[in-house]
Amino acid sequence: MNEILFNEIIIILLLGVGAQWLAWRLRIPSILLLLASGLLAGPVLGLLHPDRLLGDLLFPFVSISVAVILYEGGLSLRFADLPKLGGVVRNLVTVGAFVTWLSIAATARYLLGESLPMALLIGAILTVTGPTVIGPLLRAVRPRGEVGSVVRWEGILIDPIGVALSVLVFERIVSGGLDAGLADPTMGLVRTVVAGSLSGLAGAGLLYVLVRYELVPDFLENAVSLGLVVAVLYAADHFQEGSGLLAVTLMGVVLANQKRAPVRRIVEFKENLRLLLISTLFILLSARISIGDVLALTWRDALFVAVLIVVIRPLAVWISTLGSELSWRDKVFVAWMAPRGIVAAAISSVFAFALAGQGIEGADRLVPLVFFVILATVVVYGLTALPLARALRISESDPQGVLFIGAHGWARALAKQVNRLGFSVLLVDRNQQNVRRARRVTLEAHEGDILTENLVEELNLDGIGHVVALTANDEVNTLACVRFTALFSDRRVYQLVPVASETAQREQPLRRHGFHGRWVFYDNCTFDSLAEAYANGGRFETVELSADDSVEKLLAGEPRRQPLFVHRSNGKLIPVACDDYPAPRDGETWVCLRMPDRSADQ
Repeated sequence: MNEILFNEIIIILLLGVGAQWLAWRLRIPSILLLLASGLLAGPVLGLLHPDRLLGDLLFPFVSISVAVILYEGGLSLRFADLPKLGGVVRNLVTVGAFVTWLSIAATARYLLGESLPMALLIGAILTVTGPTVIGPLLRAVRPRGEVGSVVRWEGILIDPIGVALSVLVFERIVSGGLDAGLADPTMGLVRTVVAGSLSGLAGAGLLYVLVRYELVPDFLENAVSLGLVVAVLYAADHFQEGSGLLAVTLMGVVLANQKRAPVRRIVEFKENLRLLLISTLFILLSARISIGDVLALTWRDALFVAVLIVVIRPLAVWISTLGSELSWRDKVFVAWMAPRGIVAAAISSVFAFALAGQGIEGADRLVPLVFFVILATVVVYGLTALPLARALRISESDPQGVLFIGAHGWARALAKQVNRLGFSVLLVDRNQQNVRRARRVTLEAHEGDILTENLVEELNLDGIGHVVALTANDEVNTLACVRFTALFSDRRVYQLVPVASETAQREQPLRRHGFHGRWVFYDNCTFDSLAEAYANGGRFETVELSADDSVEKLLAGEPRRQPLFVHRSNGKLIPVACDDYPAPRDGETWVCLRMPDRSADQ
């Protein structure tokens, strides 16, 4: 028996990691392969039996895993990154969620024939979306403007709200029905918010003190953080059932937005843990679905999903965006971007188990219906999001903006010149002060380690078409370029020259194997040489060229100017690369480094 359980654990890990890797290689949402793997290993082949494997620990494990996932999501929410259209996000997660809940409940009631309690519960569960699915879709679409940020923030914030709503409905069902009026649900909502807020703030405050004043060593920070998440979850649920997930999400948000306690190591650990938990949960939960549940799905269930996608989501978005600055194209795109994900799968499985134990009618249909909605929405949105964005002309097929890796002083000055030409720029740096200074001069900047596994999912890459690594660490520049080659063409990934020009030229063939980015700017352009030139009075500026200008003239004239970026008359932006030095053309604008006066060097 122990050998069988051991084999099942190995199968879960191999399938989870393998599905994630294959999804990355095929560039498709990993949720599709995870669901397929769980169904294949569970009901089809009979290799997995989650209830036998974990027994009574299954749903406590699911609850804690969801709490860790939401806590990690909270750690990625920085108010400084909130889009300008924050009012639209607020409306989507409040008014939009309420409209979605009641509309889905009514559809489930009259189309599927569900009882009123089960219809309300289905509606509450399906108010949540799937941020782990939305992120990869947005990276593929790259929508213009703020619309991508609106969808991304809605996907993260709606999860704890939808979970709290689902728990309130579930509690009313198991406590005797929904005929007691509005007083009890309203008070339950108030108690949920109060208990969740107090517990989350207390947990964040305690961890802040422990980290800020070094009361725990570095190697224990992650363990203490994880223990506090579980403690906050338990404490909040003890005072008010269902408030725990709200508490851990708020705990993550508070820690992400404070400035004094370093939480970078905690964030990195939680990102890696989240990936493992999501993989494990999808395999476990989909393996519990029986073949009979799948075969019991009918055309009414397909019509239910169609109504959810084509009618309910657009209705909720239309109401939420009334009077906003979003264009009609942006509204259509937001209305067509609401895939469901792991949170809906997890809470439906937990509730179905408890409701079935009490003999509640319709409990056996809850999980297969929700999983069918997850699968259908991921497939529909995944296949149609990019073609729709192109048809609406909000997707940039050839974006020209620049992601600068490094936000130190001269990188900020260079990014400012590129931004003034009308191109999107994004700076990423792990140094908090550098990020704050960049934002102070109205540059978009993100605090984080570029090598962290899930940082790319947090970045708003709308309008970004080039990557230029400008850090003082040559290894970081190289690894960052290797990483972003998977998202951008290898012709659009650049890094500073790490060594003398002779060695650089000798190592250029390695680029064919994806071992580093293109050497950028000029042969001997290292971090130290640029920093020295800037410190000695060199400045970045734009120069409009005429027909008689040449690179030699720029380099030999007074003041000497070193070309760095070329803004073509056709609107394209080209970083100057050592292996492809562009010839000036009439009407172009070049971003140059005005070198220090020669007399100053003597």
